[in-house]
Formats: sequence, C-alpha cells, structure tokens
Amino acid sequence: MADRSKKQSRTTTKKNALDIINGNDALLILKALANEDRSIAKRIEQIALEYLRDVDFEKIASQVYYALERIEVEDLWDQSGRMRDGYVEPSERAWEMFEEALEPFTNELKKYLDLSLDNEAKNYCMGILKGLHRFDKESTSQFKDWVEDAPDEFFERILNDWKKACKKPEHIQEMEDFIERGLGN
Repeated sequence: MADRSKKQSRTTTKKNALDIINGNDALLILKALANEDRSIAKRIEQIALEYLRDVDFEKIASQVYYALERIEVEDLWDQSGRMRDGYVEPSERAWEMFEEALEPFTNELKKYLDLSLDNEAKNYCMGILKGLHRFDKESTSQFKDWVEDAPDEFFERILNDWKKACKKPEHIQEMEDFIERGLGN
C-alpha cells in the first residue's frame, strides 16, 4: 500500500519538460524544430525578431550602471597583487574587470548589428553609453577609483565601433544629438 501512495505522489508532482529545460536545451530544441519544418523556422525567426525589437535604452542604461556598480573593490584586491603564480597589477586587473562587466552588453550590441537591426542597435548603444556616463558621474564605489578613465575610454570605443558599423547617417545624427543633449537626461 505504501508503494502505491509513493507512486501516486510521484505522478502528481511530475513537471512539464518546458518548465525545467534550460536556455541551451531550449535553443537546441528550437533549432531541431526549425530544421524539421521551414514554416516553424520562419515563425521562430519572426518571434525572435519581435522579442529583439523591444529595446528600452533607459533599462539598458540601468543594467550597465548596476553591472559596473556591483564590482566590489575587495574582488579586485583578491584578484590582484602578489599571487601564487606571479604578480597581477591591480590597475590592469581593474580595467579587465570593468571590461568583463561590459562584455555582455557589447556582445548584445554586436548581435543587433549582425542582424541589421539598425534602430535597435542605436537604442542599445544609447543605453550602454548612458549607463557608462551615469557610472562616471554618479558612482561612489571604491572600485571606480581604480578605473577613473575607463568610463570615458569605453564610451568612446563603443561609440566609435557603433558608428563604424552604422549604415544610416540619420542614426549617427540622432546619436550625436542624444549625446549633445546630455544622454537623454
């Protein structure tokens, strides 16, 4: 009798596979479906593009700011100085940590550019730039003292890279106006 109740409780708590798969699994499944049926592939692409078109530069700016703000100076100290296998210059490691925090955002911007989603790439870039500017002007973190020039340098680098990839002069003008107006403040 006890075995029967255990079996029943297992069947009632069984989860739906869609509720427990991870992102990598989902991507493999979507690709398999797309390979099986061209109409499904087109619908997947349509949904993906609809999803990607929703770029809120203010939200991106906040995410960039908080990604940089979360870097703890203690982590820098733990990852630099005299180490078991040599010496890691703290200022160099600080710049690496800064760049690592920005990497998901620059990768996402590259994705928009690669997909020729020009308007979305412009908005995403605006968000990154505004987040960098906000970090530069508002942050009081101790980590910021180790990367004083990084916000400006990365601002210029990201802006220049975007301008090189931008195909629309009107978007470049919009970006310049945005920057001149104080980044939407």
